[in-house]
Amino acid sequence: MIRHQRANGSAELRFERQGAGTVLRHLYQSAPLRVLFPRPEAEEPPLAALVNTAGGLAGGDRLRVAMVAAPGSIATLCTPAAEKLYRSLGPETQVETTLQVEAGATLEWLPQETILFSEARLRRRLEIDLAPDARLLAAEMLVFGRSARGESFARGSLHDSWRLRVSGKLRWADTLRLDEPGAALADRFGFGGAGAFATLLYAGPDAAAQLAPMREAAGPLGAATTPREGVALIRWLGPSAAVRAALVAAIPALRPVLLGLPPFLPRLWTT
Repeated sequence: MIRHQRANGSAELRFERQGAGTVLRHLYQSAPLRVLFPRPEAEEPPLAALVNTAGGLAGGDRLRVAMVAAPGSIATLCTPAAEKLYRSLGPETQVETTLQVEAGATLEWLPQETILFSEARLRRRLEIDLAPDARLLAAEMLVFGRSARGESFARGSLHDSWRLRVSGKLRWADTLRLDEPGAALADRFGFGGAGAFATLLYAGPDAAAQLAPMREAAGPLGAATTPREGVALIRWLGPSAAVRAALVAAIPALRPVLLGLPPFLPRLWTT
């Protein structure tokens, strides 16, 4: 029996406050994950870019990312390109991300979109633990197939879950599960034929007060809400290019309001 080689990579980062700035204190990485540190723009926090050197993920691959923003620190974690999920021969691809934002810290988790090829099988989990006065801006976007090739995510599976805790206590939970994606994506009472789905979440002690600017940033394609105390989010559903454009516009519009950061995207994002 032929056994296929599978990726099993991980990355760990810890940023700490030093004087008036933030510095990297811990870094561990194992292939195919690598972490790059592009020079940030003026007034930007330290920027870490997660790179999958394999160029995509297949069934049976596993990635783990753990990020800690220590008290008073501020950092941005992103990816330089979309992640591709290739057709699986049976096993699931597993992606686990853990974000810990400690007292008075601010973290941005801004990966670019994940593209689900036909017959991909993805199980992804995002675990977030915040201090009561910490702030987080987090984005995720799923693209259902490759529309330019006339391909849809008609077969395969997706299990995508978020768990957000404050001081270790569950504050908000969300799960998307598609075992028969073709039917669910086509259903007019489900995804209505949408090519993509995106979430932009803000968690912080002032989240309720930020609903108005988030609604403005959502635009005509999105909707904003505050599902729980300390949590506000925008969701977009529609054609992949339009959803990406809406997310790309919302992030720089909201960064100054929510986090006091300059109004532009991390430099590795392409528009």
